[in-house]
Amino acid sequence: MHHTKKGNEIMKTVMLMLTSLLFAGCSVLGKRDAAEPPYKLLKHDGPFEVRQYGPMVIAETFLNETDYGVASGKGFNRLAGYIFGKNRSKTSISMTAPVLQERNSEKLSMTAPVLQQPDRGGWRMAFVLPEGFTLQSAPEPLDPEVKLRELPPSTVAVVTFSGLHSSANLEKYGRQLQQWLEKQGYRVISEPKLASYDPPWTLPFLRRNEVQIKIVPDHV
Repeated sequence: MHHTKKGNEIMKTVMLMLTSLLFAGCSVLGKRDAAEPPYKLLKHDGPFEVRQYGPMVIAETFLNETDYGVASGKGFNRLAGYIFGKNRSKTSISMTAPVLQERNSEKLSMTAPVLQQPDRGGWRMAFVLPEGFTLQSAPEPLDPEVKLRELPPSTVAVVTFSGLHSSANLEKYGRQLQQWLEKQGYRVISEPKLASYDPPWTLPFLRRNEVQIKIVPDHV
């Protein structure tokens, strides 16, 4: 009897897990609800694209962590707190995609000095605020580690891939994108940045990820 009761408890646990996975599967198989910043498609070549974005406002944070997974979890929670009401007006902001993540480096800090000092290693993560927000209209973060910044219009090259968003894939697809850009004759003006469009519970093979690199609009 003892073994039967224990077996039933195990089966209940397994069924609960399967039910949770089923509901998760329903959500990830459906259409993505998160809005994306508008852009003009300039070029399409298989998994590669060149896009022209207008100005956008981002909420970003710096993570003094060298491990991508640790930085990703902490950064997501910190920024999610801001958009879910941890701001001075207690405003809930719609979730948008993609979530941006990049290594903190001297080159990146020099191009955006409001972020971090160039000698600080780690990762930066950013949420793109919905279209229509400005630095003046966006709610002020209560967490001093969350900063608002407006990005100017930019021309961005991207390569799309599925699977995990990880530092290894950032390097792998970053190299592929850089090689493609070199063949196309574009001049690169930023380090590769990782963009993820799906929540963490989405099955890896269903995820949409990108590596993005800013380029000079016209060919050299």
